[in-house]
Amino acid sequence: MRRHQFEAYLDKVFDWTAQVATMAEGRQNPTHPWPKVFDAVFLASACQFGPVHRVEAECRDGVLHKRIGPLSEDTVGYALQRQSPEEVLDLGCLVARQLKRNGVLRSDWARGRVVAAVDGIEICSSYCRCCEACLERTVARKVDGKLEEWTQYYHRLSAVTVVSTPFPIFVGIRFQKSGETEVACSLALLQELVAKLGKRFVDILVADALYLQTPFVRALESLGLEWVINLKDNQPDLAAEAERLTNRPADYRDANAREELELWHLPEVDWPVADRLIGVVKTGRVQNANRVAVRKQDDRPIREKQPAPIVSTNYYATNVDLGAIPPFFIHQLGRSRWVIDARAFQTITTDCHLKQPSVHQSGALVVLTMIRVLAYTLAMVFYFRQVRSHARTTPPSFCQMARQFGYAFLTLQFDSS
Repeated sequence: MRRHQFEAYLDKVFDWTAQVATMAEGRQNPTHPWPKVFDAVFLASACQFGPVHRVEAECRDGVLHKRIGPLSEDTVGYALQRQSPEEVLDLGCLVARQLKRNGVLRSDWARGRVVAAVDGIEICSSYCRCCEACLERTVARKVDGKLEEWTQYYHRLSAVTVVSTPFPIFVGIRFQKSGETEVACSLALLQELVAKLGKRFVDILVADALYLQTPFVRALESLGLEWVINLKDNQPDLAAEAERLTNRPADYRDANAREELELWHLPEVDWPVADRLIGVVKTGRVQNANRVAVRKQDDRPIREKQPAPIVSTNYYATNVDLGAIPPFFIHQLGRSRWVIDARAFQTITTDCHLKQPSVHQSGALVVLTMIRVLAYTLAMVFYFRQVRSHARTTPPSFCQMARQFGYAFLTLQFDSS
């Protein structure tokens, strides 16, 4: 059978089929081997098919019928539950190393450095469906007009994503365990990734204010990472000192049609809790946005745009040694953190069904989610490196490309030779 263009690309760049074939089998004497189950879930995720029962339908008589063949939902769930997440993580690390080797992680603005963001996300919640790995919390709900306390079950995961590239690239994910904080989960993930990829794979880590904690910062520096973390009220002494020292005219100003920016740079600010000096950059931005206002004229509503500037102030704490690099670079690093929320998590949630549990067994859900993230990452690489870069006219959207994947599987034919 002729190879699908997506699979042909993966084989050419990552030796994909051979790498999947080397993954250890978690079952004994299976009717359907793990590479077949993996391909079904992976390709279905790349085509943006969500639930596992949709995978079964597409394999039985849908777009994956010719490529995979009949495969039941129970078989997929059973295989996922017994497969080691370590195998999928190793495959993802192999992909990450190859992407860096091929220059995909280079960027125009990051000055030759690989910048990654770390953050957490809640992927599913339920009041009745749970597994042994579920986290629990008490939530107030209104039932028949009465406020009651209910136990809610949910999962959270931490993700490390390269954000200095033209598109976000997931490096790894880890599910948060019961009794574990998001920061502890993220640190464990970072330590695992550094052990597998090496200390020089990522140069700078950016994170939200939640991560500005002394133990976490010390652990990052022991891993050889530079960092830029938002500074907010969770570090009151440091925030107050930074605000006091920036109560003066800005060191840098810039204005264009879209925004006005003021920047203050403090090379050394005392952080009493950590008993050390760190750098702080403060930015004040005024974005020249518009809003639609409605006014009446002759009893008829008239819509018109009116200026509505958006004012924001941010503080960034950092250990980056700027040298001759202007402090504006810290502002760029701090802003890059939003990529993981606004682009990576949003796209993989809305288009790639990250928050649909499908199989709510602890091991199966972990492996399923890791495969979904891997499929999203490689589909995004294919989209930017092959589809958009080669398009002579307006390229299709990411969702349109996923639909085209499905149509291409339908038209696969056996070669006459």
